[in-house]
Amino acid sequence: MYPNLYYAFKDLFGIELNGLKLINSFGFFVALSFVASAWILTLELKRKQNLGQFSYTEEKMMVGAPASVGELVINFLLGFLFGFKIIGAFLIPDALDNPQEFILSARGHAPMGIVVGLVFAFLKWRERNRQRLDKPEIRVVRIWPHDRVGDVVLYAAVFGFLGAKIFHNLENWNEFVKDPWGALVSFSGLTFYGGLICAGIAIIIYARKHRISIIHLCDTMAPVMMFAYAFGRIGCQVSGDGDWGIINRSAKPFSWIPDWAWAYKYPHNVIGEGIAIPGCEGPYCNELLAPVYPTPLYEIIVCFLLFGLIWYFRKKWKTPGMLAGLYLVLNGLERFFIEKIRVNTKYTDLPFQPTQAEIISSVLVIGGLILLLNAKKWFGKPTGTTT
Repeated sequence: MYPNLYYAFKDLFGIELNGLKLINSFGFFVALSFVASAWILTLELKRKQNLGQFSYTEEKMMVGAPASVGELVINFLLGFLFGFKIIGAFLIPDALDNPQEFILSARGHAPMGIVVGLVFAFLKWRERNRQRLDKPEIRVVRIWPHDRVGDVVLYAAVFGFLGAKIFHNLENWNEFVKDPWGALVSFSGLTFYGGLICAGIAIIIYARKHRISIIHLCDTMAPVMMFAYAFGRIGCQVSGDGDWGIINRSAKPFSWIPDWAWAYKYPHNVIGEGIAIPGCEGPYCNELLAPVYPTPLYEIIVCFLLFGLIWYFRKKWKTPGMLAGLYLVLNGLERFFIEKIRVNTKYTDLPFQPTQAEIISSVLVIGGLILLLNAKKWFGKPTGTTT
């Protein structure tokens, strides 16, 4: 396992760069998934715009005005945070011994924060000054949905993280009440469906505000969300973030399957779970006592295949809502069955003792089937062509 990029570069390339300790492997792959998903979303929005499924909105913008005080203050604060924490981590001797603790603490390099903050503010002032007109004017510009991808990704990241934390703490309420602050600020403990639900609500509200067709947007997001989930699971597998399966001591069904793909102890996992690895010194020197199913690996494979399936049908199906319904069904089925071999909190007071994910995935499957069966009646005739 590679808890952060420092260990990955050291093992794969023999390079030791202490600064890489700041980049958590899980966070790195999640960030890459957002970047790649934003690119796919942009391509799909442009394609659907050419089919006439999306239109633009007009907005008034001030052009040629100097940088406002608010812009300068915001840029200074962003620069200060970058210098105070990120650059400060390289300047404070023991900061990289525990990067996560340092990032969440009040420690930092204040002089460097001030310097970088002033640089950020100056760069914003210079950018605005170059565009400055003798007489600022208001212009009407056309904003297409693909121009708003940055906003959509930001909403997905912020509300997705908040939702993932909220649903995780609801699922593990006893642990939350023991240490509420630690549970809230920890980078671990995220529930996918909490992120999906909260980010979905936030993006729908945003779309309504900017008069973007919600049903066409849902269809557009279907392959994007499946891709993002599959890519994000790489971070779970690489870092060993605790999102693994139940103990698996059964024999491999086929000899050609690698041992680590059937039962794995997740050595050097990022959460320090398990027993000490003999001869290992320093942080991240634990491995699980018994091997478990590497469920993130299974989800990576299955969800990339499901992404390919949705990607194939995106041009075949013309009726609005069909692709979104397919995503809900496939996502729900995949998660429901993987839950059978995953470690999760069960609701013992309910019949069949389901997990939170099993309940939500069942609702998604039912909702997806209803949408598939009623899409044509609800959303009218098919739209667009296969171009």
